[in-house]
Amino acid sequence: MTGTGQFDKNLSYALAAAHRNVNQLLNARLKKHGIQIEAWRVMECLDAGEKLTMGELARRALINPPTLSKLVDRMVSNGLVHRQISDADQRQINLLLTSLGQTRMLQVRADVEDQDNALTALFEAQDGTLLKELLFKLA
Repeated sequence: MTGTGQFDKNLSYALAAAHRNVNQLLNARLKKHGIQIEAWRVMECLDAGEKLTMGELARRALINPPTLSKLVDRMVSNGLVHRQISDADQRQINLLLTSLGQTRMLQVRADVEDQDNALTALFEAQDGTLLKELLFKLA
């Protein structure tokens, strides 16, 4: 990170620069599946099999609710997820992966894991583990 002037001293800048780089790499991998990063995060959340409300999904997938609604509309149109009225509260909608969504999730997950392995290879094992722990602490 040389040549960034005062930014060299800022943790916030270093994190933003790393986030941008990782997102660009991940976007390139997911593009071949026709999936955006946000859609991947939604699919990962839903793949656990839990029936999540839109509010809970927005929180877990790190997406604001209005953006999530538009994204889910596209994912429903693409046959990746379907909406289901909650058994517990008729006012709530749960989202579930379709069979196509589950298949696509497995394909996407393989590329995400490849990227994670490439990122992990940049560090010694204990450094990668420590970095992940520190980032989750910040989150």
